[in-house]
Amino acid sequence: MKFEPIEDLPVEEERPDLDDLDRRLLAIVQEEFPLTGRPFLALGEILGVGEEEVISRAKRLQDLGIIRRIGPILDMRRLGCSGVLVALPVSDGRMEEVSEVVNGYQEISHNYLRPNETEYNMWFTISASKDRIEEILSEIREKTGLDQLILPTKRIFKIGVRFEIPE
Repeated sequence: MKFEPIEDLPVEEERPDLDDLDRRLLAIVQEEFPLTGRPFLALGEILGVGEEEVISRAKRLQDLGIIRRIGPILDMRRLGCSGVLVALPVSDGRMEEVSEVVNGYQEISHNYLRPNETEYNMWFTISASKDRIEEILSEIREKTGLDQLILPTKRIFKIGVRFEIPE
């Protein structure tokens, strides 16, 4: 199987200019978002700026699509849930339709189109109870009529990611 390097993938927009404070803010919120009544005030104290400056910058970074969300990573196993990786064989003509079906479930966190070098080219993850996973898979099968490659999680080796912010 051959993989496309990330550099060859289309970029939606030019990379926005980020100053040192933007990069420091992005680095901090990836790992240690303060759980306080005024988290942006706490971030401002770490960064040496005021609360309003942090809020303004975070909003700008969100508007630019750099910050997609701020939230926890939950250990779903401790909540009695599990996860599966699922792949579908989707033709080019049905890509939008099928992605709308898949994306309609809050339990689906990631949905990617992979290079079409194999039959199965749309990959997504589901985290839920085993019964709910079966229900979602059944509904997707009914709505799309597509075969499913289902890969349950056997063991987790790593979760979470920290991105280096380029200059």
